[in-house]
Amino acid sequence: MKKKIEDVEDIKVFVDEFYSRVQTDGLIGPVFMEAIADWEPHLQKMYAFWNAALFGVPGFRGNPFAKHAPLKIGQAHFERWLGLFYGTINERFEGDVAEDAKKRAELMASMFLIRLQQLNGNSDRVIV
Repeated sequence: MKKKIEDVEDIKVFVDEFYSRVQTDGLIGPVFMEAIADWEPHLQKMYAFWNAALFGVPGFRGNPFAKHAPLKIGQAHFERWLGLFYGTINERFEGDVAEDAKKRAELMASMFLIRLQQLNGNSDRVIV
């Protein structure tokens, strides 16, 4: 049964499920597994990120784009990331906040891809 995303506990459910899928994905899994040595701090940061993005709760600190700039990723990676994200949300949740999460993920993926293309392969020239 699907439910609405109502609080950080729901965010933990979708973040944990999403990153479980990411870790085993043939395309983006290796990128994440190489970049993240310890998953617990990453998951904690993602809980705070989505809690801030969806509910305006303070607590997220960081520059997500700067973390992604050095990675060898392109459009196919972002498409897969979105597919896994949408699949996770669609299987477990419904309602306005679930739709907002998908829209925010799509916007973030589009923005990151454009900015990575602007770097033109030069990860030393991070645009922040």
